[in-house]
Amino acid sequence: GKGAQTLSFRSSDASRPAKFYFNSAPAHSRFPDKKVGKEDAVRTTLGDAATSNRRTINKYLVPDVLPTCQLTMGLTRLDEGNLWNTMPCHTRERRMEVYFYFDMNPDSAVFHMMGQPQETRHLLVHNEQAVISPSWSIHAGVGTERYTFIWGMVGENQVFDDMDHVNIRDLR
Repeated sequence: GKGAQTLSFRSSDASRPAKFYFNSAPAHSRFPDKKVGKEDAVRTTLGDAATSNRRTINKYLVPDVLPTCQLTMGLTRLDEGNLWNTMPCHTRERRMEVYFYFDMNPDSAVFHMMGQPQETRHLLVHNEQAVISPSWSIHAGVGTERYTFIWGMVGENQVFDDMDHVNIRDLR
């Protein structure tokens, strides 16, 4: 949090070094530091196997778990056999997002869709790569197989479900 002077990380097993990933954003207020573990996350399962988007969203840095100035963060894991992370897609006018894709086989990829709904583009991302999605951009991804991603959102609005949904037939 704001004003923290020291932050340290270490691997519990030096022969299998841990990998660390973090998001940060400017802070205008001080909140208590707290370690947030798996057991603290707010879990939500969404989607349907019939539309290939069944996934579990783990919300770690959200107001119900840990207050922050403007950063929210979590982890989404697709169920086995599911490929889409968000479809129909959406924008979030009041904040931007970063997706960090991981837990992928070396030969798999995610086609990350982005851009304005009427003029979309895609990026091809692989294991341990990230994508920044501006507030005006849609964001959705489809993988060649199941994957996991960390999402981080930055903005003054921390309400998780404040999405401006885009109908699939309106995408170009």
